[in-house]
Amino acid sequence: MDVTHEPDHHRWVAHLDDRQAGVLEYIPAGHLVVMTHTEVDPVFEGRGVGGALARAALDDARAQGVLVLALCPFVKAWIARHPDYRDLDYQAPRSTAVD
Repeated sequence: MDVTHEPDHHRWVAHLDDRQAGVLEYIPAGHLVVMTHTEVDPVFEGRGVGGALARAALDDARAQGVLVLALCPFVKAWIARHPDYRDLDYQAPRSTAVD
């Protein structure tokens, strides 16, 4: 599997068997990177594509010295299952807004 960063498109892309197998999209936000969406082609599900995308994106965030706000449920769950990445998880304060 080959995972590449496409910074101009704000995404990480995984290729397997010469096909695009999945993508992880993000929004750079200063000292944060907001991970918004991960999608794996159903043909490649169960082959570690999502995990490879998450690991590559999180390793890059660590190298850049930024925290991660995981809005994507997959990335959020992946971080929860991998304690060595929890230090990257930005914990936004709870809203105090009222109607």
